[in-house]
Amino acid sequence: MHVLRLALLGLAALVALILGWTFWIEANRLGSPPSSQNAEASVSPEAVEAARRAIEANLAAVPEYAEFLERMKTSFPVEYEAFLAKAARRAAATGERASADFLMIEAVRLLRASHGVLAAKAGQLALDHVFEMQLAMLRALAEKNQGLCVDFLYGGARGDFLEFSVANRGLVGAMASAGVEAIRDGQANRIDRDDPTAEDFQKLEEALRAKGLETPEIEALLDGKTPDPPLADARLCQAGVIYLEALAAMPEPQRLRIYGFAVELMARS
Repeated sequence: MHVLRLALLGLAALVALILGWTFWIEANRLGSPPSSQNAEASVSPEAVEAARRAIEANLAAVPEYAEFLERMKTSFPVEYEAFLAKAARRAAATGERASADFLMIEAVRLLRASHGVLAAKAGQLALDHVFEMQLAMLRALAEKNQGLCVDFLYGGARGDFLEFSVANRGLVGAMASAGVEAIRDGQANRIDRDDPTAEDFQKLEEALRAKGLETPEIEALLDGKTPDPPLADARLCQAGVIYLEALAAMPEPQRLRIYGFAVELMARS
């Protein structure tokens, strides 16, 4: 049970962060044209360069994403150039203009794949901030669309998330910035932490019960069990909010062990 809980904690608590972003990636895939998958056609360097300029202008028109993109450009220039080159080749080959939101997802995914594991070695402030933004996103989703909130918890995606994303670019951009800052901090500090213990998870479960969660909700969040009958979206979404609040309130050593392990697990998935 201890190993299972460790695995599911990483998947449930971090699935939509910069280190995973499965939720956004899948939502974006559902909303993107099929032809965007076929960008390998031969195109001229001039066409690729023109597409790159258009992409940079497209991204520059969304100030909410500027901080993340600038941090990626300055701290991870190789990955930033690779992201732009891939997007420009696809755009030149297909003639399609990807949205700034689609492009943002691609940049985050590339950075996660190459350096995401470093965030697990970040200091307390940077690691805490990643989870603060996770909670902020969950609360926003709970207020707007509880079905999307549940998807966020479990890494699913519904087509209407793109609409939510466009309407909440400030929050999406802030969460991405928190992630890249944790990666940069981890790269600099290289903090090694022990894995969370069985006692850590026992304390977390006790905290969840103290906040009013019952066994079906706790098992759904920590053990991945599907309650019978299934929990309503509103109830499960609220349980997710309580879950992240309880984690944030744990003593620092326990909290950071769980945070660090979950980040590393998701980055390696």
